Amino acid sequence: MSVDGRRTFLLFLAVASCQLAVAPQLDAADDTVTIDSGMLKGERSGTVVSFKGIPYAAPPVGDLRWRNPRPMEAWSGIKDARNFGPSCMQAGDLPKSEDCLTLNVWTPAKPSRTPLPVMVWIYGGALAEGNTLQYPGDQLAARRVVFVSMNYRVGRLGYFAHPALMKESTDEPVGNYGYMDQLEALKWVQQNIEAFGGDPKKVTIFGESAGGGSVMAHMISPLSRGLFRGAILQSPGLPSARAESTPLSPLTAAEKTALDYAASLGIDGSDADALTALRALPAEKLTEGASAHDVLAGMSTGEPVLGVSGPIIDGRFLLEMPEAAFAAGRQAPVPVIVGANNRDLGLGQAATTDDLFALFGNHAAEARALYDPTGQQTLDELKQQVLADKTLVEPSRHLADEMIRAGQPTWWYRFSYVAEALRNDPAWKGTPHGFEIPYTLNIPDALVKDRVTPADWAMATLASAYWVQFATNGDPNGGSRPKWPHHDPFVHRVIDFANHGVTFGADPLKLRLDLWQKYWEEKQ
Repeated sequence: MSVDGRRTFLLFLAVASCQLAVAPQLDAADDTVTIDSGMLKGERSGTVVSFKGIPYAAPPVGDLRWRNPRPMEAWSGIKDARNFGPSCMQAGDLPKSEDCLTLNVWTPAKPSRTPLPVMVWIYGGALAEGNTLQYPGDQLAARRVVFVSMNYRVGRLGYFAHPALMKESTDEPVGNYGYMDQLEALKWVQQNIEAFGGDPKKVTIFGESAGGGSVMAHMISPLSRGLFRGAILQSPGLPSARAESTPLSPLTAAEKTALDYAASLGIDGSDADALTALRALPAEKLTEGASAHDVLAGMSTGEPVLGVSGPIIDGRFLLEMPEAAFAAGRQAPVPVIVGANNRDLGLGQAATTDDLFALFGNHAAEARALYDPTGQQTLDELKQQVLADKTLVEPSRHLADEMIRAGQPTWWYRFSYVAEALRNDPAWKGTPHGFEIPYTLNIPDALVKDRVTPADWAMATLASAYWVQFATNGDPNGGSRPKWPHHDPFVHRVIDFANHGVTFGADPLKLRLDLWQKYWEEKQ
């Protein structure tokens, strides 16, 4: 599925979210809460109460552009929390603002005798796009968890390391402002979630694509330690568990791309005057040419978008590549769910099949025998399989392997379910990148709307139940669901969320992923 196809899907999610947001309000005593910064008025719909657009940090505008989030000032009276806040600045036609650091909470309307587990969602979008409107949390909250989502800065406003910033902020991390926003939101959860019935000791962070990569970043960051007890990584990238698949930027490289971008705008130098000029630019200017499509295309061609560094090894929040941290056991020692889709995203390019298999170096012939044994596959199909395995599928297995070796309970999955209404469409040969989300969030109608079937709902109910159970007990198993054993790095069985149901068994892609593993290990 193309980036444009993924955007269409996310539009469906946004429409579904808007429909949920305008549900009739019911008066209830539990739709008002008090947090550190003041009182909030939420909205009850059915069995769930939502609080949207809650500021968790001061607006990062003016002199606070490219600064780590600052504390939110308390307000007087009762703040209306019934509508989403604007998205952070990015390409695309959607409500957005540089003043965007808000989060949302969905919680069961019926009080619980004991604090509930908390699930904190981090959206994807290549760290260039994304917003919380697209991901309603009411269906998971109805399963007796507290669901939280946050906006965070993206693109050049979220990941930018101009040398003048280093001189200005010598006592704090510089460059990874989007990650620092996420970190501030996780701290907010620790300080405030009890007001919504949540347990700050039972926080699970989860996300997809760059959101899954963000989860990975928090797993290895010393600044995030102790803020969560479980991690779910759905097709994690930017970064991935393979250092050269979707890598982090060294600080020196991030500084250079920031300087080059500034120079392209006629702003030279690395002093305070240059920074003042950059902060005077309209936020809209900083999003030009930096959509998720642009960023991913640049990663595929090896010609990154000017001024877009992506995640940075800044020496404070991120000290090293995830692969190095995992090899040394320096990650958060928490239970993990990780996996990818059977038609996932692949980054790279190849004009011919020879070019494609040349990616394997000395193993080109072996790769051809595995991926195209009859020589009849089209180039487009081969590129989909080879590049997805390289970018996301094998790195997800590698992460699972490393977690098990570190003694952390880990479950590895693959998602291949296709909505029944789409199965006759030749474009839908499996689950494209991001299309597991309607099932893990239990909102399958967001994808096919009124064509959703009982089988689609059954898969969503099942997949989301594993996720909720993991957040509740640190183990996805329970009830009458098919048993999901721990990952075994010596056997490589996988649970598959497939059209015929959920099955656990030998991985049909094992030999392909083994070859990629050999490739990565020989490059070290």
